Amino acid sequence: MEAHARIEAKPLRATRPSELRRHQRVKVALLGRYMLSDRREYPCQTVDMSPGGVRLTCAVLGSLEERIVLYLEHVGRIEGTIARFTPGGLAVQLSATLRKRDKIASQLTWLANRDSLGLPEGRTHERLTPSQPGVTLRLESGREVAARVIDVSMSGVALTTATTPPIGASIMVGRTPGRVVRHFEGGIGVQFMLPISPDRFHEGLTL
Repeated sequence: MEAHARIEAKPLRATRPSELRRHQRVKVALLGRYMLSDRREYPCQTVDMSPGGVRLTCAVLGSLEERIVLYLEHVGRIEGTIARFTPGGLAVQLSATLRKRDKIASQLTWLANRDSLGLPEGRTHERLTPSQPGVTLRLESGREVAARVIDVSMSGVALTTATTPPIGASIMVGRTPGRVVRHFEGGIGVQFMLPISPDRFHEGLTL
């Protein structure tokens, strides 16, 4: 399945971790979810990020200085407070130890340099195979067919199935709505309508 992170990296010079540790922001679009103080979760996507802060595109803004918990693909769980509102979203000041900031800096360095340096995508860090891979697909016609999960990320799933819905078709993967985005021999790739909740994204997840 195609990676869903879109990186805008400078092509002529690689980004160094020391630069990122000075809180240089990297333009990076990562899917994720966030939880406000009311403990409700909402989908989001990053606009840019540094070890000290992140700017998000999102619909529910919360309040200034409100605590926020984020779960982002490639980065994982981070916490912070809402620092300001921006067009189409908000900016978060991260609360992290020096060790955590160094880890974020290293992750952002890899993301910023991945395309320009031809680094591997690290799929094993973003995709899992459920402990119960069998799943039922419900097609637009209402017909239900059996499928098996190859791997799954917060944003999509690869499935083996004898049925091949057309590209762009809406489909229910278990109880998770999605859209068919790819065909391959013996199966399909589905992009979820919204990224799945991080508390479901573990080895025992069910779709």
